[in-house]
Amino acid sequence: MSGTLFIAGRSHNDWRKWTPLGRLDLDLERPWYRFRHVRGSQRAEELQILLPVPGFGELRRSYESSHLFPVFQNRVMNRRRPDLPDYLESMDLPTSVTPIHALWVDGGYRVTDRLNVFPKLTRGDDGSFRCRFFAHRTRHLNSGAQRRIEALKRGENLHLVSELPDSPTVAIYTEERQLVGWVPMFLAHEVSLATSSTRYDAKVVRVNPVPRPSSHRLLVEAVCFWQKHEPMSGEDFQPLA
Repeated sequence: MSGTLFIAGRSHNDWRKWTPLGRLDLDLERPWYRFRHVRGSQRAEELQILLPVPGFGELRRSYESSHLFPVFQNRVMNRRRPDLPDYLESMDLPTSVTPIHALWVDGGYRVTDRLNVFPKLTRGDDGSFRCRFFAHRTRHLNSGAQRRIEALKRGENLHLVSELPDSPTVAIYTEERQLVGWVPMFLAHEVSLATSSTRYDAKVVRVNPVPRPSSHRLLVEAVCFWQKHEPMSGEDFQPLA
């Protein structure tokens, strides 16, 4: 398996403000890993995001290794953990996958920092892309919304709604227009380009009950379509080295 993951930082003062900081290219078969900071890291200071990414002291250097770098490894569950099968099941992943696959879904969120990990989206020949993500900020919803989340069923349709023009957020609603969370910020721009033309399909994959944390409560899958846009290809995502 090969692919690309980005790591992003979130502002301390405003959850809607974020920037990509670095890019990890990987090939699990070899294995081989390469990390480079991206141009978005140049906006980190104005957003009050700490740099450099831990373990990568030079912004304009390409780092290569046959081992997964610690800042990413620390976000991967140990294979020997007895709760690994439950953890993978919470993301609708088979137990046969390697734990690093979880980073493609759960964002590598940790309470100890403001970093998130997410995959580079790839547009298909028909202009579509598919992504799975956990709804963000569900713990900030009222009790009625919490009960509605608990009642959601697999395959239930959801609506993704871009909010005010000057806001980068995309809200998640049920068919009866009950707010149940937000699309993660690192996907919001890409998803909003599809929802603005209503060319998307979003459904519930699963709802994880307590004691799963609120950050892993509602798992959503979205299939969106663009006409010409190439995802995650803007200036902020370009490597510095």
